[in-house]
Amino acid sequence: MVDRMKGAATSPGSDSSNGEKLSAARLWDAVRVRLRREVTDASFDFFIRPLGFVREAGEDGLLNRATIVAPTAFMRRYVEDHYGDALRRAIAQIEAEIRDIRFVHASDVLPAAPAAADASAIEAETPVPKADAVFEGPLPDHALACRLEPRYTFDSFIVGKPNEIAYHAAQRVAEGDSAQFNPLYIYGASGLGKTHLMHAIAWEIRKKRPTANVLYLTAERFMHGFIRALRHKDTMTFKDQLRAADVLMIDDVQFIGGKEYTQDEFFHTFNAVIGSGKQLIFSADRSPQALEGMEERIRSRLAWGLSVDIHATDFELRLSILASKVQAATRVFGALAVPPRVLEFLAQKIVSNVRDLEGALNRIIAQATLVNRPLSVEMAQEVLADMLRAHDKKITIDEIMRHTADFYGMRLPDMTSERRARAVARPRQVAMYLAKRLTTRSLPEIGRKFGGRDHTTVLHAVRRIENLRSTDSTLDDEIVRLQRMIEM
Repeated sequence: MVDRMKGAATSPGSDSSNGEKLSAARLWDAVRVRLRREVTDASFDFFIRPLGFVREAGEDGLLNRATIVAPTAFMRRYVEDHYGDALRRAIAQIEAEIRDIRFVHASDVLPAAPAAADASAIEAETPVPKADAVFEGPLPDHALACRLEPRYTFDSFIVGKPNEIAYHAAQRVAEGDSAQFNPLYIYGASGLGKTHLMHAIAWEIRKKRPTANVLYLTAERFMHGFIRALRHKDTMTFKDQLRAADVLMIDDVQFIGGKEYTQDEFFHTFNAVIGSGKQLIFSADRSPQALEGMEERIRSRLAWGLSVDIHATDFELRLSILASKVQAATRVFGALAVPPRVLEFLAQKIVSNVRDLEGALNRIIAQATLVNRPLSVEMAQEVLADMLRAHDKKITIDEIMRHTADFYGMRLPDMTSERRARAVARPRQVAMYLAKRLTTRSLPEIGRKFGGRDHTTVLHAVRRIENLRSTDSTLDDEIVRLQRMIEM
């Protein structure tokens, strides 16, 4: 292998662009760019990133062979079975002359470490040209750490009432030089910013404490890493990598629920890390007590420190997020004229999560820039028709009555009762007004839901609230807030 690579370093050749063969580093970078488009981030980080790449000379002296090096025998088999065709296709598209591609395990190409006295002599005798051998990370060990997203920093996180406690807790942990709020447990529904905060913590700690060993990984990476360690009877390496972290961060811990052996290892890792005074940070889609399939001993430990939840975004936060995204898009596309009414429309209609909100904005901006079309609410409705249909919430009169009763602090049965006290009658009229605005039910149908009232009673309530909204700013504000709660 070494002799072939030595020949490869001096073999002539040309590519279609500049008359020279691509170096192994440049070729492998290009291959990985293509693979990143075809596989998930988790699959790329777990299976593609740790691979090594060697470009070699064939019997004719030309650089027409390639070897893809996996850190373990299991990974070699898995990569060849599941990603072999995609890798061969990507290499052929970039460098057509490479026709001989093989997959090997690291021990097949890396010689055993020599004794210290002999190391310099061996290195002098068999130099390995770096241009023709590319390895990302330590090959003998499985790399656990996931890639951090450069965009996910505290500066780019938009803070509002639904997420401010989680944001400040994350900042406190990132700025501290000793473990506090240990563990920090951040939970909330998908797409609300948990992973953003996890990455922001990691970036901030690396900036303030460059020597700190920050290990961020997903629960999926933890699980697969542990399984691989078991298969190769190398659990000590796995344990050592986790316990060596000054800050251990595991995202989406709900995914280890129901995995008995993984939970057992997680339990011992938790005890070892926290026992040594190091920081633990977790995220999940629900509170520790609500984790399904999780052992009680783990649930109780996850709740030891500080648990903070991120609520669903409100209208104001969604609007702030959109304004921030417009500024970022301006740096890419140049000056953009995005009318406030368009942002308000998106903030009102796309309420599920921040990812969908950003996706909707990106779609209308792309439409506007690609076809030189001015942004408007009408254009947004047309471009986002499929997304808007998916997000349209089927609001019921029962939901309206329940939210209104909660909002005004009254009992739900009072919505259908005969009570006429102002504290009951006014909220009931508001609920009827919203039922007319937010549902397709007729006046008689609404009346029947409100205790069998006549349709004229509903019509009177609707007109009464419409008139009051134009003169009573307090009531108008209450209805605006209540409608947003109902539509969330």
